[in-house]
Amino acid sequence: MEGSSLRHWKVIPILLITLQFTTNMVLSLADAPFDKQRNIEYIKSSCSSTTYPRLCYRSLSIYANKIKTSPRLLVDTALNVTLKASKSTSRLMVKISTIHGLRPRVAAAMADCIEVIGDSVDELQQSIEELGHISRSNFALTMSDIQTWVSAALTDEDTCMDGFAGKSMNGNVKTMVRKRIVKIAHLTSNALALVNNYASTQSNLP
Repeated sequence: MEGSSLRHWKVIPILLITLQFTTNMVLSLADAPFDKQRNIEYIKSSCSSTTYPRLCYRSLSIYANKIKTSPRLLVDTALNVTLKASKSTSRLMVKISTIHGLRPRVAAAMADCIEVIGDSVDELQQSIEELGHISRSNFALTMSDIQTWVSAALTDEDTCMDGFAGKSMNGNVKTMVRKRIVKIAHLTSNALALVNNYASTQSNLP
């Protein structure tokens, strides 16, 4: 009888631990949809201040669980998404430039584009690296550098398109280049808007 009672008291702590674990799991699962919705709403709200809010939301909402409601992670993700698209565009343009029989003016415009988009990629990479080293003590100076680099990346993308201006440049190459450059220019513009928002919001903190 005494042995049975002892076994009974040993079982109770195990039951309590199991109950606590189950309760925590239920609460965690109950909070998950709320957290995800809150993260998505944060991204949607942040994107509303950009020039291309639909593109902003579409490109960033898939990273809601990573971004959560962090302004720094929002900016970091926006810059990385833009960098990835810019690298892809750069590779495509190098491939297009090897097409046999390009008209001389088109070939020259492609060469210029490859150079300036390469610069844009470098500037976006620098921005991401600097963001990773940001702290309260160097915040203002670092954000100023990041704003300068992202602005320069956007200017480079505009420069690429300027090289294809005029009806004489019309054709399949211009159409392909324009489609990709416009996309990364819009992503860069959105990233810059989020960078500017982050800089102005954080600079007002004590």
